Amino acid sequence: MSSFIIEGGHKLSGEITPQGAKNEALQVICATLLTAEKVTIANVPNILDVINLIVLLRDLGVEVEQISPNEYSFKAENINLEYLKTEKFYKQTSALRGSVMIVGPLLARFGQAEIAKPGGDKIGRRRLDTHFVGIEKLGAQFNYNSDRKVFEIQGKNLRGAYILLDEASVTGTANVLMASVFANGATTIYNAACEPYLQQLCIMLNAMGAKISGIGSNLLTIEGVKSLRGCTHRLLPDMIEIGSFIGMAAMTGSQLTVKNVAINQLGIIPESFKRMGINIVNKNDDIFIPRQNNYTIESFIDGSIMTIADAPWPGLTPDLLSVFLVVATKATGSVLIHQKMFESRLFFVDKLIDMGAQIILCDPHRATIIGQGRNLHLRAATMVSPDIRAGIALLIAAMSAEGTSVIQNIDQIDRGYERIDERLNAIGAKIMRM
Repeated sequence: MSSFIIEGGHKLSGEITPQGAKNEALQVICATLLTAEKVTIANVPNILDVINLIVLLRDLGVEVEQISPNEYSFKAENINLEYLKTEKFYKQTSALRGSVMIVGPLLARFGQAEIAKPGGDKIGRRRLDTHFVGIEKLGAQFNYNSDRKVFEIQGKNLRGAYILLDEASVTGTANVLMASVFANGATTIYNAACEPYLQQLCIMLNAMGAKISGIGSNLLTIEGVKSLRGCTHRLLPDMIEIGSFIGMAAMTGSQLTVKNVAINQLGIIPESFKRMGINIVNKNDDIFIPRQNNYTIESFIDGSIMTIADAPWPGLTPDLLSVFLVVATKATGSVLIHQKMFESRLFFVDKLIDMGAQIILCDPHRATIIGQGRNLHLRAATMVSPDIRAGIALLIAAMSAEGTSVIQNIDQIDRGYERIDERLNAIGAKIMRM
């Protein structure tokens, strides 16, 4: 198990460029299974989850070429469906949450798919009902093979349908969307997720010849087509990494410029940090965070305590709540963090409490942070990263703590952040990988 050794108390300065978006990468790489022609994708982050998905596709028979460090081409001309029956495929899909999104493309193009119950972060229940029920509406049949512990899906002649999703799931919407592109007739997906990354998937599919309308709304209409062609596509910058860098600058009292952030695609994220008292300046397509000795959390107009909660887009993404939580510990004022989606994502706060933060874990979904401003001097600690987002929050805390901290199980951080130690060290951090 790898670890980070972090010497806290160092200021960051200069510029840093966010990686390509992890969540978009997983969707559009799965979408390359929909065509036999070459698809080229640029700005791909070289992180564990993406690399493992690329290996999975290569093992399925996709011709993968790494054109440059962050650009790949995919040609799914000769897919080996027998690989779906292998033990290696079972292990790959059971360890990778994003692998569930190969179901839609495989079913659409070949009429069959299999998937083990996907793994990923241990942040609470992550049910697949939205995926499966939506795809069943198109005419597919699901069977759970208890001996092999896999879901077997058949659907040779999918038909367009009206689909009302029970939740605005991003991966669920992506899976149903990809399953419907070849369905006979029109498919309507209502209560669809509309995150920028889902919009990017729609734009890429339309460039390949799909007919998708309603992009950016929660009502998507897909007119079935017979085939798709190849295309080129570039990923957006990762909004979660951008938010993480803003949090790092605030917690360490640093001056930092985050380059090429696609400001128009960040939604409510910059304003949410401003409500925490963090000064953010937009400069063309960059974000500049000036050095602040302290920052004060706003209260609501009636004087009540500020609440930061996740919500479907254009609300605040749940992947950033761990960052907001740790940033609040060094603010002046109090805030309630309400994580609605996952019931285990806030459990890492015990590690912050050990470091000296004042946090009350109200229940699995809510935590109240009593920010101590300049009076908080976080203590160094030895910690274990439970998931990607908690891992980066703990790294931010360690960078602002007094002394040397250790974070173990950093493979969790590597799943979502490319060479994060090297990139942060280049702007003033002191992080050693063991």
